[in-house]
Amino acid sequence: MREDPNHTTVSETLKRRHWGTIVLWVAPLAVALLLLGHGFLTRPPGTPGHPAPLAGQPLPDFTLPDLQGNSVQLSGLRGKVVFINIWATWCPPCVDEMPTMQRLYDRLHHRGLEVLAISIDTLGAQVVGPFMQRYRLTFPALLDPTASIERLYRTTGVPESFIVNKRGLLVEKVVGPRDWSHPQMIAMFDRLLAAPDATPPATGPVAEKGLAPAFALLSATGETVDLTDFLGQQPIMLAFYMGDF
Repeated sequence: MREDPNHTTVSETLKRRHWGTIVLWVAPLAVALLLLGHGFLTRPPGTPGHPAPLAGQPLPDFTLPDLQGNSVQLSGLRGKVVFINIWATWCPPCVDEMPTMQRLYDRLHHRGLEVLAISIDTLGAQVVGPFMQRYRLTFPALLDPTASIERLYRTTGVPESFIVNKRGLLVEKVVGPRDWSHPQMIAMFDRLLAAPDATPPATGPVAEKGLAPAFALLSATGETVDLTDFLGQQPIMLAFYMGDF
């Protein structure tokens, strides 16, 4: 019997469907891997020599432009309490916490609190300017379209915030959004603003032995305790322990 050239067997049809299903699943995965590889190979180089910021240590300096084109340098704000927030317009949690940041700014800016909202939007002022106007935000927004601050501060996403005392030391790093107008947040910033601008000179035995290094640690209630908050007050006794009570 002569075989019809246009005839397709059932087994051939099943094979074609099988390979079609494989291609349907593999093709999107291949595209995703290509995009991931391209992003990895074309990402800006890291900043060697800058470990992740630690509480009680100076926060690495940076200079970034604001929406008016003026350069803002962190070290130029020494003597003020600085609240740094790394965010993006496309980040819903960032958008949610912005009104609370504005309330914090309205309440404490006149006492020396500086808020620096560093946007990592690649379109920069084109999207950040309208965003600030839409939500009536008056604190400074800085532009970082290359996300250099992410590499400098070793952040893992947005929003992330850094609270810096008057001496330029990191008090606390916060991952994720918060209600920055909550009474506990206001109280923390109140303490930082009330602290002296610099460490007073030591005299007597303390000067001979040296001042205790500054540190910031979490208390049992989850609040950050900064040694510099107690400068100029009553003598302080520090007790250290290991293990459980």
